[in-house]
Amino acid sequence: MSIGNSPEDDRPSIGRALQQARITAGLTVEEVSSSTRVRMPIVHAIEEDDFSRSGGDVYARGHIRMFARAVGLDPDPLIAEFDAEHGGRPAPTPAAPLFEAERIRSEPRRPNWTAAMVAAIVAVVGFVGFTLFNGEDEGSGPAQVAEGSTPDKTTSKPATTKPADPKPAPSESVIAAAPRDKVTVRLSATEGKSWISAKDHNGRLLFDGLLNQGDSKTFQDKERVDLVLGDAGAIDLFVNGKKVDDEFESGQVERLSYTKGDPEVG
Repeated sequence: MSIGNSPEDDRPSIGRALQQARITAGLTVEEVSSSTRVRMPIVHAIEEDDFSRSGGDVYARGHIRMFARAVGLDPDPLIAEFDAEHGGRPAPTPAAPLFEAERIRSEPRRPNWTAAMVAAIVAVVGFVGFTLFNGEDEGSGPAQVAEGSTPDKTTSKPATTKPADPKPAPSESVIAAAPRDKVTVRLSATEGKSWISAKDHNGRLLFDGLLNQGDSKTFQDKERVDLVLGDAGAIDLFVNGKKVDDEFESGQVERLSYTKGDPEVG
């Protein structure tokens, strides 16, 4: 009984297939790195089937997908092969309690104090107005008492101040009021949930976790904010008061940097 190689044994590995496609396309490692924003050492490692430098399975899938598109390959078979070799795609659920707690903490209590302050101001204004008009009534005779416009005047003033009671404005107002001497980035998960990471210009971690659908996060730094989006297609970006129009696809991993002024991808 002889043992031979099956057709599957002759099939090139993920890294070998990407390397052959890159050479066939006439591209260098540097050109692939520039077009995908994946660093050259990681591109070299992927071609050698070393995915440890990608920083985890989520990043590795994103790197394989971008690499394959850059050299003209269909990424889905390669992703499926990667999942088969690495135990499949995990379900990212552990971070949900973190956001649940954060949502509870974010409910503002301050409007209750503001309402109390406005009520106190209204009471003082009403008392002063009543005293003022009561003094005028004593000097001008009973004709003034019969007029019903005086009480309306004293109550109409608080009516104009009550709508001015500051209530939490839509989240875009925070971005619109962003200071010009800082960079302000807001992420909203509108098409699903995505893992995100944010760092300031010193590399200090601002956030690392899962952003559920419907949730938002705002980050601010005096020079630069660096982002990693595990599923860029699920995220809407607002930078320095402007929405960033992108063509990110579902499941696409993106590394982005933003500075002051008009949004520019670093």
